[in-house]
Amino acid sequence: MKRETLVKQVEETRHWDVIIIGGGATGLGAAVDSATRGYKTLLLEADDFSKGTSSRSTKLVHGGVRYLEQGDIPLVLEALRERGLMHRNAPHLVHHLSFLIPSYQWWEGPFFGIGLKVYDALAGRLNLSPSRLVSREETIARIPNIEQDKLLGGVEYFDGQFDDSRLAVALAQTAVHHGACVLNYARVTGITKENNLIDGVAFTDVESGQKFAVKGRVVINATGIFSDSVRLMDDPKAARAVQPSQGVHLVFDRSFLQGDSAIMVPHTDDGRVLFVIPWHGKVLVGTTDTAMETPDIEPRAMKDEIGFILRNAARYLARDPKEEDILSVFAGQRPLVRPPKKDGAATKAISRNHEILVSDSGLVTVVGGKWTTYRKMAQDTLDHASMLGGLEDRPCVTTNLQIHGWRSPNAPALPEGIAVYGSDADKVQVLMNEDPSLADPIHPKLPYPLAAIVWAARHEQARTLEDILSRRTRALILDARSAIEAAPAAAALLARELGRDKAWADAQVAAFTKLAEGYLR
Repeated sequence: MKRETLVKQVEETRHWDVIIIGGGATGLGAAVDSATRGYKTLLLEADDFSKGTSSRSTKLVHGGVRYLEQGDIPLVLEALRERGLMHRNAPHLVHHLSFLIPSYQWWEGPFFGIGLKVYDALAGRLNLSPSRLVSREETIARIPNIEQDKLLGGVEYFDGQFDDSRLAVALAQTAVHHGACVLNYARVTGITKENNLIDGVAFTDVESGQKFAVKGRVVINATGIFSDSVRLMDDPKAARAVQPSQGVHLVFDRSFLQGDSAIMVPHTDDGRVLFVIPWHGKVLVGTTDTAMETPDIEPRAMKDEIGFILRNAARYLARDPKEEDILSVFAGQRPLVRPPKKDGAATKAISRNHEILVSDSGLVTVVGGKWTTYRKMAQDTLDHASMLGGLEDRPCVTTNLQIHGWRSPNAPALPEGIAVYGSDADKVQVLMNEDPSLADPIHPKLPYPLAAIVWAARHEQARTLEDILSRRTRALILDARSAIEAAPAAAALLARELGRDKAWADAQVAAFTKLAEGYLR
């Protein structure tokens, strides 16, 4: 997946079947679906793949226990089915994870136990593993640092866990493998029309400044929290369709969660659940749900959001996490479907279902949803788009489509730093064999080898230091201070790969350091 080759493809191809704006989970899923149906597909992302919301999730592939409690059975059914398909189609990135709900009141065990048996039943043959009641002794054995005062036991259930931005990269590679052209740093600047119907877009290659005008039989707006800005390009009078909702996560040292199970906190101050999750050798705690007036590609956690997470997590951990223990704090904004009327309802009450909107001029916009249902969102979107664009009717084939890097879950385990590459891990290992210095870690506190930088530059369309340290590796999210310390050496290696000079590398370090300081407390 080399960007230079893909730019040349755009220069030589001005007419496309499907043009997709947005390179997050939804857009990339749509590109895979479109390309595998045999449509000539172009995806344009203004920044980097999954730069926004799609790299800032809670890292869970789940049906939604909370949605079951709210009675949204259709959403839970859909998400549980998609959870099973994600695990089957991308086992190198999606894994089972045990969750424990600790019980401190006599009724909590039976209450959650019955609810989770319904959860199991809804998953059907795609269920990961059955839920069960757990004794006080086993709960403590599984999570030694659980708050033990008045602990009665717990309930264990299973959901999925994944690496969101790594799955985004794998989807981009899958789309390209099937003939799509996917470009990051390609900013759409306008929509073109003929007879009041959309017939293409204008965009600028951010790197070179080169401007393009391309034609497409149908244009899909999959820009998440920025969907309304694209809708306004099409129609200056378009009503708002998206309600951004901010979710904040804190990352701590692994010592804050001893054992391999996650904790699901069922009772928080605002009535939503909180998760304490092991992830890439650290502990991730989140999330919040705060309505925001305007979308932001780099949102920042507010003090009260951090306080909310610390306060609620402390109720279930023997060692209370403090602000000074935070290794990184990151925030993302969910593109929730905006209710028809502003009635003051909390964003936690807004449905996570997705909706597809078609404007009078033919712009197809998909809003809402979540990572777990990305494949179904793409299928629904392409069903609409293909019909609208008058494309040959072809079935969706992504239900059983192996994602790039697929590797049998029964294969021997790979080292932590290269496990996310799946079947490509052997090729990354070859880089380290050819140049042993590339086996050195990018930082002593981070699990990634320097070879990850070379691989990302050569095969994953990484163009900036931020791409490398935030999304191709997860250094920034795992430990912001260590990522800052790793930046100079990483920038020098990336500059070598991209043919850039020292001035470029220095500018990259300065820009990344400024960004990363926002992830520190």
